[in-house]
Amino acid sequence: MKRPVIGDDLALALARAPMAAAIAAAKLVGRGDERAADQAAVDAMRATLNTLAIRGRVVIGEGERDNAPMLYVGEEVGAGDGPELDIATDPLEGTTLAAKAKGNALSVAAFAPRGGLLHAPDVYMDKIAIGPGYENGIIDLDRGVDENVIALARAKGVKPEAIGVCVLDRPRHAGTIEKLRDVGARVHLIGDGDITGVINCAKPETGIDMYVGSGGAPEGVLAATALKCVGGQFQGRLVIRNDDERARAERAGIGDLKRRYTLGELVSDHALFVAVGVTPGSLVGGVSFSGGNVQAHALILNSATQTKFELTIKQPER
Repeated sequence: MKRPVIGDDLALALARAPMAAAIAAAKLVGRGDERAADQAAVDAMRATLNTLAIRGRVVIGEGERDNAPMLYVGEEVGAGDGPELDIATDPLEGTTLAAKAKGNALSVAAFAPRGGLLHAPDVYMDKIAIGPGYENGIIDLDRGVDENVIALARAKGVKPEAIGVCVLDRPRHAGTIEKLRDVGARVHLIGDGDITGVINCAKPETGIDMYVGSGGAPEGVLAATALKCVGGQFQGRLVIRNDDERARAERAGIGDLKRRYTLGELVSDHALFVAVGVTPGSLVGGVSFSGGNVQAHALILNSATQTKFELTIKQPER
């Protein structure tokens, strides 16, 4: 049997990067300064990545090289030896949540063998996702949201009124929300954090069966990585609104701007997903400080080994 590029020992080592980012950001929770919290997370993640025995390349990060001094797209990270990996990062997913001390702020990273992750440009993406246990093709981004709810309800053996759908609470989704409620679905509105929204489709205890709506394309790849590990379906299509966004997509190597991506096209190889809580949330607990120690909670999903770690780490505060 071929040994996976990312085994569980390496997975635990790689998890140190979002762990460091989460702890750094947590020190600024509730301060009202989104930029400072984000920068602290970026600095900590980058510094930790550069201590690891990998040859990493950032494919989703803080932006393009001209606009991001650290963790920019194309940046090489790692100690210079070890496996070649593509890295997608969001050192602080939910900057507003952290600044306001609200729940569900995370530090997130995904890793795959070189070429295994789509280089998603920093534009919006229309998304639809469901959890595991259904035949492929149950959902379709090109169908109406009401049709998708009916199809999922039929596959689940329930009425549409029993289907919970997560949507970002944004004015652009007003029409989508109206259609969902008209068909009888229960709409779970979230203010930020659509990575968590997508992953919750795979957690029955959340009451969320489906995620729909537009959000960041980079976050779409990160969320798809998690579903790759636990099962589920995801489809996405870039939303190009102007010439600047068209140019970003072209620089990322995207040829067909209207392409509908499946999960396997967004994440084409085995992958590792790591989420560490900054503030308490539905996915993982938040960072806490007490008695000179810091405690953090991590979710680590490895599709190559089909391993799921839920860790609580306690260490002296530095």
